[in-house]
Amino acid sequence: MKTPKLEKKPEIKSCHDKKWQDNYSWIHQKNILEVLRDSSKLLPEVKKYLEEENAFTEYNLKDTKELQKKLFKEIKGRIKLDDESLPFKDYDYEYWIKTTTKGNYTIKLRKKIGSNKIEEIWNGDKEKEKLNTEYFGVGDLEVSWNDKYLGYSLDLKGSEYYTIYVRDIESGKLVTEKIEETSGGITFSLDNKFIFYSKLDEHHRPRKIFRHKIGSSVKEDVLIFEEKSEAFTVGIGLSSDEKYYFIVSSDHNTSEQYYFSVNEESPKPKLIKKRKKGILYSVSSWNGCFYNHTNEDAEDFKIEKCEDLSNQEWKTYIAAKDEVLIGGLVFLNNWIIRSETSNALGKIFAKNLKTNVEEEIIFADEKVIVPGISLIQRERSTDQLYLSYSSPKTQSRTYLYNLKNKEKKLVKEQEIPSGHNSEDYIVERLECKSHDGRLVPITITRHKKTKIDGSANLLLYGYGSYGSSMSPSFSSTRLSLINRDIIWVTAHIRGGLERGMKWWKEGKLLNKKNTFEDYIAVAKFLIEKKYTSEKKIIGMGGSAGGLLMGGVANQAPELFLGIIMAVPFVDSLTTNLDHSLPLTVGEFDEFGNAKENKEHFEYILSYAPYNNIKKMDYPHIFITTSLSDNRVLFDEPAKFTAKLREHKTDNNLLLLKTEMNAGHGGKSGRDGAIEEIAIDYAFALKICKKN
Repeated sequence: MKTPKLEKKPEIKSCHDKKWQDNYSWIHQKNILEVLRDSSKLLPEVKKYLEEENAFTEYNLKDTKELQKKLFKEIKGRIKLDDESLPFKDYDYEYWIKTTTKGNYTIKLRKKIGSNKIEEIWNGDKEKEKLNTEYFGVGDLEVSWNDKYLGYSLDLKGSEYYTIYVRDIESGKLVTEKIEETSGGITFSLDNKFIFYSKLDEHHRPRKIFRHKIGSSVKEDVLIFEEKSEAFTVGIGLSSDEKYYFIVSSDHNTSEQYYFSVNEESPKPKLIKKRKKGILYSVSSWNGCFYNHTNEDAEDFKIEKCEDLSNQEWKTYIAAKDEVLIGGLVFLNNWIIRSETSNALGKIFAKNLKTNVEEEIIFADEKVIVPGISLIQRERSTDQLYLSYSSPKTQSRTYLYNLKNKEKKLVKEQEIPSGHNSEDYIVERLECKSHDGRLVPITITRHKKTKIDGSANLLLYGYGSYGSSMSPSFSSTRLSLINRDIIWVTAHIRGGLERGMKWWKEGKLLNKKNTFEDYIAVAKFLIEKKYTSEKKIIGMGGSAGGLLMGGVANQAPELFLGIIMAVPFVDSLTTNLDHSLPLTVGEFDEFGNAKENKEHFEYILSYAPYNNIKKMDYPHIFITTSLSDNRVLFDEPAKFTAKLREHKTDNNLLLLKTEMNAGHGGKSGRDGAIEEIAIDYAFALKICKKN
């Protein structure tokens, strides 16, 4: 089959006295945000190119069709399709979520406390069918305080423009006008008369909070708060004690918070603390006190406490610790529960408010785990909560834990219908030195039969941006590779928060290349320790992890057999220079501002994957993207693929697959998500020549 070719239309670009040629910039349309909402506005020649690439991918993966079906069946076979979540007790009702064997979307159920009559208040599959849409993204599902109304938000394109609806649960009828172009979040007022929501501006940024009176026209909605900075986005939520609404305005690096009482008839948000560059803070209220989770004078966060926001005499409640990330607080009447993370591992602590004694809660035997906390009820007069954990080899287990007597009762275990024995797998936590001597944590999961003699293929997963930590949790899908002798390794590289804020700072802005260096150091370490060999590693990452994949493909292609890139941020310089795009301005503190700062420009130019493609051999590469993705525009991977085809000197596979009806998260629905994993894994197994 003929290899697709994108027409070259050279454009000379310039910035900071430097000029460069971009042959494919023409595919980026000036009305790109309109294209995301309406694909009929896509340039016909670009649509044709994407369809040709899809056909080329289909042709080159046709020999994996049966394998894809087998993988789909395998992965789905490990999911308990007809499953129910644990119930959450509201004041009058218990609420829980259910999935079914045939359905792709969740069902929300409830029953009155003390009754056995179960009501279905939301069924995603029925809603999707009613709307006759291919893509169906649910943003929020919220029930009003009087349990009468269901608020829900939908995105039917994948472009994350959510429309809010409010319906009467009993009659099923809509009770107010739909509210369009929102960020999706819904907050009901305690008197059940209003909802608060954030509206998207022309650049797809939520910078305004409105109050909407249920039953009234959207034209009458009252603007409660407006953020003037284009770099900041806003959200609203209720305090833990249900006495205040808090509005948070932030970018990735700096935050500012406002509050107003739930009883205010005409809300006038009051500032808590003026924003300071690089300072994050989050205030909540409980039992007549305010608690502030902040990194001010505490790189890895601390928690302060005060009794009055008018004078703000903050006193240290939980002190900072070096390279130990202090998490937020969960409040019960007699207990305060909190979390800590160090060396990519989490811990949970509980403080008895009567004795003032704090202890770590240890409820699992394994060392490499991901612990979690959730409340069992809205009323906080309880000594019980749900504690859960999973590990790379052990499926999720949830216990009803009594904080008073430390008794635990297993109430839910993730069921693997096709069977799973955790003793068949080995989990290791190692560290390796990066180029500058920093130790990078590595989580390795392998089958006990896999030999450590350099013969095994290995999938190396990485992300390394925005302070997002890659937690070593259980994934039943990965077993399809691990059971076929492919070792799964997560590299906890800089740019995440696995070792505190310093770990993030050392992987962003003018330190971004540490992310790539860490990942390459991990790959070399795994080869040296005989977990794998050169040309046996498959790199995998999505979004900003796709930036990582593009960077390492250019820098160290000889290490890799293949690379899988999902919605990859590979044309990072072009995007950084375009301040009209949804995310660019808000990410100046993550990647820099190339337009205004020459040093940032030169640094981004030196690693941006699209700008650093060379004439050389590359590994097998499989790239996926989505036409309606507003976070990483489809034209980034499309340009990257076209330029790579032009330069690479090998005969390895280079495949681009564009979902024509999806967004940043790919296809909607359970089966859609499994199909995408199956094709990624089929590509990996094809190049490893396994099935």
